[in-house]
Amino acid sequence: MKPANQNARPFLVWATVAVVAAELSLMSCGTSVPAFPQNPPPAGEAAAAGFGQPLPGLTPQQLELFGEGRDDFLEVETAEEGLGPIFNGLSCAQCHSVPTVGGGGFINEVRAGRLDASGTFHEPPGGSLMNMFSIPPHLAQEIIPADANVVAFRRSIPLFGNGLVEAIPDEAILALANLTAKPPGVAGRVHRVADVASGQQRVGRFGWKAQHATLKSFAGDAYRNEMGITNELFPQENAPNGDEALLALVDRIADPEDLPDPATGRSGVDKFANFMRFLAPPPRGPLTDSVRQGELVFHQIGCASCHTPSLTTGPSAVAALDRKPVPLFSDLLLHDIGTGDGIAQDDARPNEIRTPALWGLRTRSPLLHDGRAATIEDAILTHAGEASTVRSRFGALSAVERQALLDFLRSL
Repeated sequence: MKPANQNARPFLVWATVAVVAAELSLMSCGTSVPAFPQNPPPAGEAAAAGFGQPLPGLTPQQLELFGEGRDDFLEVETAEEGLGPIFNGLSCAQCHSVPTVGGGGFINEVRAGRLDASGTFHEPPGGSLMNMFSIPPHLAQEIIPADANVVAFRRSIPLFGNGLVEAIPDEAILALANLTAKPPGVAGRVHRVADVASGQQRVGRFGWKAQHATLKSFAGDAYRNEMGITNELFPQENAPNGDEALLALVDRIADPEDLPDPATGRSGVDKFANFMRFLAPPPRGPLTDSVRQGELVFHQIGCASCHTPSLTTGPSAVAALDRKPVPLFSDLLLHDIGTGDGIAQDDARPNEIRTPALWGLRTRSPLLHDGRAATIEDAILTHAGEASTVRSRFGALSAVERQALLDFLRSL
């Protein structure tokens, strides 16, 4: 079977991996970790433009939690603190730093598995996520299984405005899925997930497969699966390629590794979740006449059928999150638009992707989940499936209409 996404651009991924792997290869087989740059460059103009700022209207205590969470987000983890034995990064900011702390990133994660003739996805031992590094180096590093016929790349999604997204009621997302007046061919469905943080069945909204419903579950998953740091929500270490005997050999820190700070009662997962919860959404660019015209075109050709311009948060004890507009340009639903990555996660099928939020689009490049689209035009023309009609309408636009639409999208 033809591997999914074989046209993706893996060069940057593997170039990055090669550089870091070279650093790792110079290390002994002890518990040290590579000494390469950890924190993002100064934010510069991005910060001045409002990216990476706290939500307006936070109380002094909430601002303190935001700052504490940001510090934890930037912290470089060590083996003594639980990093590894398999991992993809040394800090949260290593994958979320563009255009500033809390944004997206240039490092893709790698997932793999096998699709059988019936289209059923089979996750390999140890899960579909491939961790690129290990402690000790080489001994426990994961490899793509020989029988994998799907290899997919996923870019880090910016975290701006995630507290507002979390505060959108499940009912609002369900209502979008249940609309009876959808354009022909457009479906979209919720991803119901068992949220480990609340212990409840919830509507997923975070991640390329909408696989998490709350920021704490998202944070706990990232700690364990991306940095190898077990925590109260995910207390069991991942075994390299499912090899429990190898895990027993290399895992020397008692689980869970992320423990509450005795002074505050908050764990690293709590702090990470607070940083995301109080992180402001990306600001809009200038509203020119062309941008306003482009917004009309956006609606006329049907983009808003999936990229819902705005939702609203529900009642919240946090005033900054209480019944606020959320102009994210996403319905947070799973769709088949021909760009699926071939990976199934829980109830999300291999051909489905959660509608990407378009706010902050002007700071993101390349585009789509695997970075295969170099430009916004490329991304639109890649759409198929449920978005085939919209793509055809885009192709039929006049030069002036097309430019206005692109000006609008570049203002987000």
